[in-house]
Amino acid sequence: MAFWGALKASYSSFSTDTQANLDRLSAFVVFLFFLGWAAAGCKKPEPAHPAPAKIHAITRELAAAAKWAAPTGSEIRVAFQAPGANGGVTDRLNITLFSTGADSATRTQVAKLQQSLSSVATRHGLTEEPSESREGVLLFFLKSGVRTHAIHIHAGAKASLHAGGPSGPPSAPRLAIIADDLGSDRAAAEAIFALPYPLTISILPNHEHSTEIASEAHRRGYQVMLHLPMQSIANETPEAQELRPGMPATEVSALVEQFLQSVPGVVGINNHQGSQATSDPELMDELMPVLRDRHLFYVDSRTTAATVAFDTAQSFGVRSAFRNVPFLDDVAEVAAVRKQLELALRGAREKGEAIAIGHPHPATLQALREILPRAQAQGIRLVFVSELVH
Repeated sequence: MAFWGALKASYSSFSTDTQANLDRLSAFVVFLFFLGWAAAGCKKPEPAHPAPAKIHAITRELAAAAKWAAPTGSEIRVAFQAPGANGGVTDRLNITLFSTGADSATRTQVAKLQQSLSSVATRHGLTEEPSESREGVLLFFLKSGVRTHAIHIHAGAKASLHAGGPSGPPSAPRLAIIADDLGSDRAAAEAIFALPYPLTISILPNHEHSTEIASEAHRRGYQVMLHLPMQSIANETPEAQELRPGMPATEVSALVEQFLQSVPGVVGINNHQGSQATSDPELMDELMPVLRDRHLFYVDSRTTAATVAFDTAQSFGVRSAFRNVPFLDDVAEVAAVRKQLELALRGAREKGEAIAIGHPHPATLQALREILPRAQAQGIRLVFVSELVH
């Protein structure tokens, strides 16, 4: 009897302990459930809009697409806005089409432009919101219901970049002058801005004033290019980062995108140095699709006779051109630059169009002030380089 009494007591104790354990387990499971629910409820929501840097990158693509689709001579102004009160960013593009044709031609131009812009927006997952405008077309692009881009397209009367600047008749020989190596010297940029001519500004990336000079050039109505660093044969004074033969395509694309963020709103590219890079077919095969996809044109600075850059650009459907008169300031003395400018004017007359490249040396700026007024007298029209790419 004692045995059976002890066994009964042991069973009763076991049952009580088991029930307590089950109660504790149930309580723990309920705790875990509520903990998971609370964590899910407190999880930080994904932002409804992309970061400002991403929006600005899309803006550059939209501006490049507009340059590609709009008629020659159209003005495209870009405003990179600060984050708004709701944390979002709305960049702005103001596109003025200078058309001398009929209204139907203008409508066709606007439709082509809208199609090009919409293609970029779709690629980045943006939706379109048309809006009413008393003048032209006003449309917005949105991400997750938040406006990221406002674009105004309208027609206008053609005006020269600066009052009194030489333009000449449309059929006149054309000369485009690219001012290279901007980015480090703010005063040099101001000296170029003081010249009343449509010079094309080519800016090195990641220099102290690169972004600032690009923004100011846009504000003043100048055309901006990226002066893309590339490896030279002598590798003299290389940039910290540059395109080099042997780079994989992904690295080429990433480096170009990084440079574009440093120099906002560019419409085209020319090479900085690059005698080794531009003569490497594989590297040029990797570069040109990147430019084509971003609707950027390419100007071959021709720093070597062995370059294949222009031919490669043409084969990939990239609008392109090349320097076809001597550099203006290999010798940075006023007399020497003056002589080279006269050769550039003569080249424009003989060939119908010419692209010259110089640098913001004091001697170059002085020679430009002396010689460029003669262009109009000689029947030569000074233009942005985008008018000479094909």
